[in-house]
Order: sequence, then structure tokens, then C-alpha cells
Amino acid sequence: MSIPQRLYKYEPLTIQTLLNLKSQVLYFGPPANFNDPYDCAIRANVREPTIEEVEEFRSKYSRIEEFPVTTRHALKSANANELRAWLKKIGQESMNLIAEKNIRSRGVTCFSELNDELLMWSHYADKYKGICLEFDTQYEPFSKARIVRYCETMPSLSITDALLNNNYEQILDLYCTKSSSWGYEKEWRCIHKEAGTKWVYESQALTGVYFGPAVDLDALEIVCLILQGQNHSASFFRGKRSDERFVIDFEQFDYIPYLIAKESGLNT
Repeated sequence: MSIPQRLYKYEPLTIQTLLNLKSQVLYFGPPANFNDPYDCAIRANVREPTIEEVEEFRSKYSRIEEFPVTTRHALKSANANELRAWLKKIGQESMNLIAEKNIRSRGVTCFSELNDELLMWSHYADKYKGICLEFDTQYEPFSKARIVRYCETMPSLSITDALLNNNYEQILDLYCTKSSSWGYEKEWRCIHKEAGTKWVYESQALTGVYFGPAVDLDALEIVCLILQGQNHSASFFRGKRSDERFVIDFEQFDYIPYLIAKESGLNT
């Protein structure tokens, strides 16, 4: 699935959020702080290789001259079922070590395809008092976002795909797999090799700010002032609870600073 043209990030209106806006910063946090106990904490489940995969592994690795002669001979002569069991055992141990190391060291920042999901506004934007940032995915790091898959069972990894095709990207799937209970989030993720990293994005990447229906008006004005001083490509939208449906309706508005409005004889 291709990345949507826009991705959204829900935020509470805190001092840190305002500082991040001013600095145009995204924070790649450690997954240990996430609210889903399974999130990024899935153990690597290595599936048993097929006989065909075992024979492909045997053929490739028994010819590597850097290996000792005894090792190559053992690979050639080993029973296929014994070799399959050994591969699964070694694969499970090594994949678990790699996964645990990656989960401890890598940083993650999360986005959604949606800007109007009620539960997201409640859980991540301070019960409608916060904001939702809109980003253009042609810019980094948004262009490298990975879709989150929602499923009922844990993912499984292929040790033979890793060894034969050097495919260790499948480890990153552990970062992007969640229970189907979270499917309403329509989530995408950017992953950084180092947790705690701050990424400075280009100002043009931020294309919109959606304010929750319960936003404090002084806080709204502070956000508008920050962005008008450094980002003319961002549009502003004010949210309102619908009187007819369980939705948030957004209306675009133009912000005019007080002094300019006063000088022009306009109302802010």
C-alpha cells in the first residue's frame, strides 16, 4: 500500500508540544513508553522452514570456502529433518536476540491516516483540547513511513529468508504489527535507528493544524503566532462537535494577529 499524501499526528497542547512546533521537531521515542503492552514487544516467532528451504540453505552454505571443512561436510551429510530442527532452534534464538536489541535501541514516532477519529482525539489530544498536525508525505521522514498491520495472531519470521536473502527487514515488521483491537487508528510509523532522536523537518512539510473542539483559545492563538512567524504553508482548522452525528466538523480559518487587526480596524 502506498503512503497517503497526508499523515496526521495527534498531540496534547503542552509546553513540549509548543517547543517542538517552534523547532519543527519530531521525537522518536522508545517503544517502552507506549500504552499497548504488546506494542513493539512482540517476540520473534520463527516458523519452521520447509524441506525445500532447508535444501537451498544446505546448497548455499556447504559451498562457502571460509567455513571449516568439517562444518561444510556436516551440512552436506546432515539429515534434512535434523537440519530443519536445528535451523528453527538457532533461528529462534538469534532472531530473538536481534529483535530484543532493536526494540531497546530504536525510536518510533506514530501517525494516522485520519484527522477526525474520536478515540484518537480523546486518547492522544487531551480529550479534544489538543491539536492534530497534518504532514505532507513527500518530505522526510514521512516519506519513509511504514504501515501498521492489525491482526489476531502474532507475526512469524523466516530464518531462511534472513540467511539466504539477507532479509532482516522483517524484524521491523515487529514494530508495525498490533492487535486488531487498535485497527481504528489507521496507523503509520517512522522508525529511527536510535531512540531519543529529535528530527527537524522542513517547514513546508507541516501543511495544516486542526484544533480540537475544546481547545483553549489562548493556546490556539499561541500556536497560530508560532506558525505564522515561520510557516506560511500551514492552514488552520477549528473543530466543532456536530449536533447531528458523532463526528467533529472542521472549518478553515485565517488568523490575524492582534496588532495587525488593530491597525487595520479588524477584529481578531
